[in-house]
Amino acid sequence: MSQELLSISKASQWASDYLDRPVTPSNISYLIQYAKIKKYLDEQRKTKINLDELKKYYDENFVKKQESWKNKLGTDLNWGLSFSHLRESDTTKHVHRLHPYKGKFIPQLVEYFLDSHLNDYKKRIFFRQGDVILDPFMGSGTTLIQSSELGLHSIGIDVSDFNCLISKVKLDNYDFSQLNDILRNAMTQTLSFSNKVFDDSFDLELKERLNEFNKKCFPNPEFKNKVRKGEIEEEKYGEKKLKKLLKENERFFTKNGTKNKTILLDEKDMGKFLSRWFSKRVRQELFHYLQLIDKEKDEKVRNIMRIILSRAARSCRATTHFDLATLREPQTKPYYCGKHKKICTPINTIKSHLRRYTHDTINRLGEFSNLKKKVFSGVIHADSRETDIFDEIKKQNKEFYELLLKKKIDGVFTSPPYVGQIDYHEQHAYAYELFTIPRKDEEEIGPLCKGQGKQAKEDYIGGISRVFRNISKFVKDNGDFFIVANDKYNLYPIIAEKSGLRIIEQFKRPVLNRTERDRQPYAEIIFHMKKANTY
Repeated sequence: MSQELLSISKASQWASDYLDRPVTPSNISYLIQYAKIKKYLDEQRKTKINLDELKKYYDENFVKKQESWKNKLGTDLNWGLSFSHLRESDTTKHVHRLHPYKGKFIPQLVEYFLDSHLNDYKKRIFFRQGDVILDPFMGSGTTLIQSSELGLHSIGIDVSDFNCLISKVKLDNYDFSQLNDILRNAMTQTLSFSNKVFDDSFDLELKERLNEFNKKCFPNPEFKNKVRKGEIEEEKYGEKKLKKLLKENERFFTKNGTKNKTILLDEKDMGKFLSRWFSKRVRQELFHYLQLIDKEKDEKVRNIMRIILSRAARSCRATTHFDLATLREPQTKPYYCGKHKKICTPINTIKSHLRRYTHDTINRLGEFSNLKKKVFSGVIHADSRETDIFDEIKKQNKEFYELLLKKKIDGVFTSPPYVGQIDYHEQHAYAYELFTIPRKDEEEIGPLCKGQGKQAKEDYIGGISRVFRNISKFVKDNGDFFIVANDKYNLYPIIAEKSGLRIIEQFKRPVLNRTERDRQPYAEIIFHMKKANTY
């Protein structure tokens, strides 16, 4: 093996050239931190990377992986549509990261079909500035956001009230000077309340004790290297050391509590989810901020505050780091963390997250405000199977309504729910309870709770077909429908026929950037459809 050593900066340059995609110094540092590659020190004690080891890592995890995926998923994959060259900061740009949303597609996929570029796969332009785009399964508003960037009018429909809230906050216009003052003041008041009621000394001391314990029992990167090589039975070792920590600090864990109980907020109306998944301190901080939301007069500002609070609540649920996306069991004590390969502890305060998300929200909204064009955007909280789109827009914006009467909707870009994969209301259960938002779980199409059996598939076909038949009435005769689906059960040819649509072409893309534990090969198909009676 070559002993050529590169600095982190040089390693990132080499990797970028080798993979033909951006690889940042922080990406290289991540590989070192998680023991994917070995760290070397030169005579000046500066970190170095062995070039052959780096090449071996990328060959095994990218080059060979791509070939493996081609074998499993077929040779007709459009690897350009994987967008594997993009960094996470690109796929979560500006308001696209305003609030976590399970199951959303990346903005670059939307942009690919909506913008005016051409390539070997996209041989014609489908939409032009001033056209109207519809997303009947709006989710967190990705299609609407990208439409606004590209100078396209847009309409989104969703049965989830909270999804509509996320999308409205992203799309609204704001007085940023006023917004900045209000949001920072609300943050400051909540931090002050928390500091008055709760004693930070426990958390600070616990952090120090954990740091010392982890350095001793889980030294980085030595421990991670041993786990990777199979030299340690990770689970048994982790549980053994956890018991040791708890035994050595048994008396210490009884010290945690409040320092001023007289100003604790009443929790009598607290829902089951909040009481189960949040610590006492987190609940109190959430409820205090909630009171400030209720006092705010400006509805737009109230909505932003709800998004900030919801984001903080999601991050501070009493769960392990591995289970943030899919909750399993409440975690109230320190635990061995398979993600970070050390002892971790559940979050006991929203303070740092509230501070971070307040600043982040202001910045992201401001960034997007400078990018979006002066176009119409409509968010409709309704069931796409039956709603009168034009009538709903008429209630919101008569000028937009008049435009629709003249030209109708030019096309559709949407990603319907995948059969039996996600319960969309349940993923934001904390927000529904916090803000007492009515849920409409029963109106979801293809929810996880109904599974993927024969009846679930039939119901799914019927539900999606009803949506497409309804929205077709509002789309011009030669309009283009783009449907993003993981159609492993081959349901969409049936759906197209039942909807009065015909499939013109298909674009198959590998999905590489998975956030769940399941990393198995997975492909999506973008179905391009038109009304069956048009040619």
